[in-house]
Amino acid sequence: MRQRIEGHGTRHHVMPQKNYCFGCGKDNPEGLRLKFHFDEERRVATCRFRLSRRFWGPPRHAHGGIIATILDEAMGKVNKLRHVVAVTSTMEVRYHRMVPLGEPLVVEGWERRVRGREHINVAEIRNQAGEVLASSKGKFIAVDPVRMFARFLREQEKK
Repeated sequence: MRQRIEGHGTRHHVMPQKNYCFGCGKDNPEGLRLKFHFDEERRVATCRFRLSRRFWGPPRHAHGGIIATILDEAMGKVNKLRHVVAVTSTMEVRYHRMVPLGEPLVVEGWERRVRGREHINVAEIRNQAGEVLASSKGKFIAVDPVRMFARFLREQEKK
C-alpha cells in the first residue's frame, strides 16, 4: 500500500505506507511501537507505554539509549502539530531517576519555540506518580520531505 504526500509547492509523490520507524513504526517487529496522541489545545504529543525486559540496562531498569530514543520520538512528534517534517539536529538528555521496566509510564513532548526552520522542542518521561524520570531538549530543522527523500522516492517509483 502507498500513500501520497505533498511537498512544498504542488508536486505529489508516493511513499510506502509501511512504517518501520524504530520508535513508532507499527511494522517494525523489533521496534518500540509507540502510539502517540495529540492534544491540539494543549499542543502536546503524549504516549503511554511500558518497557519490557528486552530494553534492560541497569538491573530492572531501562537502558539510557532507549530512554533517549523515546524522548527524541516525543519531541519529533510535536512537529506534526505544525504540519512540518523536521529532523533532529541536536538533543540534550537529562536522566533524573532510573526508568523502571514493566511499569506504566508516560512521555509528553511540546514546543518551546520556533524561529524559521528551527524548532526547539522538549519532552519528559514520567511515572504514574507524575515524577519526572528523564527530560530532554532538542533542536529540529524543518525539511522539505520531497527534496530530502527524492532518491528514495525515485527508487520506489521504479518498482
